Amino acid sequence: MSFLTMFTTARADPLDVGASAPAVTGMTDTGDKLDLGAVYSKGYTLVYFFPKADTPGCTAEGCSLRDAFQDLSDKAVTVIGVSADDVAAQKAFKEKYHFPFTLIADKNLVVIKAFGVPVREIPVAGTFASRQSFLINKEGKIVWRDLKASTKQQAADVLNALKALGG
Repeated sequence: MSFLTMFTTARADPLDVGASAPAVTGMTDTGDKLDLGAVYSKGYTLVYFFPKADTPGCTAEGCSLRDAFQDLSDKAVTVIGVSADDVAAQKAFKEKYHFPFTLIADKNLVVIKAFGVPVREIPVAGTFASRQSFLINKEGKIVWRDLKASTKQQAADVLNALKALGG
């Protein structure tokens, strides 16, 4: 087996702007179920996908959103982070960096697949979602997406998207 065949990537087509956001249920960092469809109607919802809890890029992205959380909240944005980590890893990640938003432990890839986010399987290391973000309006439509989401600039990118949308 060659080195390159040790890794597999599941190809997916991420949802387009204008598409209905999936009304799926995920398991939160507290072990509770969260119905995303119920969240959308409250205002804007940012669902961001990251590869692995407590890694440098994912920490930078989460901290970007944490540091701008008040600005995002002022614009009625609910932030939800999703990775293929388990509940314990998400809980520890959230507590360590004091994230004021929900993280979803998507071990079964239900939310990840519903949004069409590509994943990478690495033997022994696990499953990793691509870094992507989707902004959903209260009607449940995707109004912005970032398929190469930034780590340190994620919050600024979302705020700029909101400004462009008139929000």
